[in-house]
Amino acid sequence: MSQIVVFGATGYAGGNIARELASRGHRIVAVSRSIEAEQAPDNGEARAGSIFDGAFVREVTEGADVVVVALRFNNGDEPNLVEAFPTLLDVAAERGARVGIVGGAGSLNVAEDGPKLIDTPDFPDAFKGEAGAAGEALEHLRAYDGAADWFYVSPAAGFGSYNPGERTGSYRTGGDVLLTDAEGNSNISGADFAIAFADEIEQPKHHRTRFGVAY
Repeated sequence: MSQIVVFGATGYAGGNIARELASRGHRIVAVSRSIEAEQAPDNGEARAGSIFDGAFVREVTEGADVVVVALRFNNGDEPNLVEAFPTLLDVAAERGARVGIVGGAGSLNVAEDGPKLIDTPDFPDAFKGEAGAAGEALEHLRAYDGAADWFYVSPAAGFGSYNPGERTGSYRTGGDVLLTDAEGNSNISGADFAIAFADEIEQPKHHRTRFGVAY
């Protein structure tokens, strides 16, 4: 059993991940800016706080084996998420904890030679701010030369609370190219994305890199 801190545990991705990990017997510290004690997973606890508060990050990660970040990259009310990364990574390195980031699909290439999904004509303008910030966060991680081990998981293009899907127990993983099915669709349910994320925590295969998850 590991102790795992999940920032964004009340959100769509973070909630699915926290529940999956708790079902596997891990102790979860569920973190959100606004969370009640009764929202804590089984065998875990709920903590209210911000990833931008360095003292809180240091406190809440005490004893953690893994720190999961499932937060918006461009929230509007706060700085871009990447601004919290230097402190988070430094603290993780001190703790000897891995950092797992729930990323976006926009920075994935639609083919080996590009373009990125965010640069395709049909990519919604409303999502470009968030997708661009997620891509910036990935580049920050790739340039990071500290000691912390991290992984960044890009879901399928059709991932989100608007398309929850069902738990099937199956998924595929890829690299920097968007995964699609035979019909050209790119989807993954919240539950199956969480399975892939939890599998990476329990059986690490990707170190200091990004990988994609889809059907």
